Amino acid sequence: MNAQEAQVKESRSGLDRYFRITERGSTVGREVRGGLATFFTMAYIVVLNPLIIGTVADADGRFLGDSTQPGGAIPLVAAATALIAGLLTIAMGVIGRYPLAMAAGLGLNAVLAFSVASGMSWEDAMGIVVLEGLVILVLVLTGFRTAVFHAIPPELKTAIAVGIGLFIALIGFVDAGFVRRIPGAVGEVTVPVQLGATGSLSGWPTLVFCVGLLLTALLVARRVRGAILIGIVATTVFAVIVEAIAEVGPFNAGPGPDGKPVINPDGWQLNVPKLPEDVVGAPNLSLLGDFSLFGSFERVGVVAALLFVFTIMLADFFDTMGTVVGVGAEAGLLDERGNLPGVRNVLLVDSVGAAAGGAGSVSSNTTYIESAAGVAEGARTGLASVVTGALFLVAMFFSPLVAIVPFEAATPALVVVGFLMMTQIRNIDFSDYDVAIPAFLTIVLMPFTYSITAGIGAGFIAYVVIKAARRRFAEIHPLMWLIAALFVIYFALDPVKEFLNVA
Repeated sequence: MNAQEAQVKESRSGLDRYFRITERGSTVGREVRGGLATFFTMAYIVVLNPLIIGTVADADGRFLGDSTQPGGAIPLVAAATALIAGLLTIAMGVIGRYPLAMAAGLGLNAVLAFSVASGMSWEDAMGIVVLEGLVILVLVLTGFRTAVFHAIPPELKTAIAVGIGLFIALIGFVDAGFVRRIPGAVGEVTVPVQLGATGSLSGWPTLVFCVGLLLTALLVARRVRGAILIGIVATTVFAVIVEAIAEVGPFNAGPGPDGKPVINPDGWQLNVPKLPEDVVGAPNLSLLGDFSLFGSFERVGVVAALLFVFTIMLADFFDTMGTVVGVGAEAGLLDERGNLPGVRNVLLVDSVGAAAGGAGSVSSNTTYIESAAGVAEGARTGLASVVTGALFLVAMFFSPLVAIVPFEAATPALVVVGFLMMTQIRNIDFSDYDVAIPAFLTIVLMPFTYSITAGIGAGFIAYVVIKAARRRFAEIHPLMWLIAALFVIYFALDPVKEFLNVA
């Protein structure tokens, strides 16, 4: 380092040096803008997580917080969701120093609500989450999780990033109602998804989504700074105006006279974009610490409890890995082997997040792929995560304002970010079938199965099987054998459970 370089480094602020802002080609302004963009693309979890785990009764017929009605648990889960997400995202920024945000994991919360809690109490189910988080933490501290991360071939890491891009684009289309699942009677043959509610587009919310998607895509194509954030805010304002004039109402209008839900196919998918009556509300954090660490072992038995821990742990383990690779690749932060420098600290915070999510009764917290929205805005350091985390803490008190942003205004950002991640497919050599076929399975199965873990598992198993069948054993890292075997067990869990029940 010459004298001039030393003087420049010395002149940088402590904040700049700690987060390596200038070193990574960023600015404080970009980091703040990126943190805002990430928050607005994932703030929906404060609304959605309560609707998933706050409206499902456990095996004893109780809702979270001992509520007798599902609606009573929603504000409790919302407050705890925002608190845990805020604290962990700040920790990720300060310790991990990368633009990665954390919150209750989608998919993981559904598994917890519909599979785990159905066989035990909510306290026992949250104890399962704490246990799997502690197990993953041990794997990080021993270096095993980092070793696994480095053992994966670069082509599969790229495939993971591309697959996640397609996955979040599909999530964006589905959450906006642009693409919808088709309900059908048992045994009836239908296509799995279609355009809109009837095979064609209709309704004001769909128009809002289309306008938001075109606006965001145009801003990104023109390289406008703050494109994604501008797109979200502008589309939200448009949505509020549309609702004020057209009075569209929600997709699910609540129970009708017969007790069945009244569905408005052209309604807003999650929350109605209108100004709330109350802007500020004191958070109720009574769910914190409401878990039983080993209650599940007494309730369902040791074997069944361990299987639950293993299922959630494996999904959590590889979902995070895929997200870190995808976001790191989009930010240009990976090294020549496709690894993220200093990934151990990232995995450490993420592992603590799993246990913290269970302890806070909001399900396992994991690193969010929506962090890529902040990266697209120029974020390259943990300062962006500090901004996102601070906004989550504020959201505890201003949750009514967070609910203004409808899916139709936030999801265009997911579609555009999906495109940006998809561009990495050029780094895969599709003429080499040994890696091209596993990469293809990884990419397509994520959106087709609606599961990051399923895509990664299929790709890893195919990679090991193809290499072994061609007797290229030297090209298979020893840990890849172990990972593939674990995924075989993961995919065979239901048959194993049935066998154990019969035995």
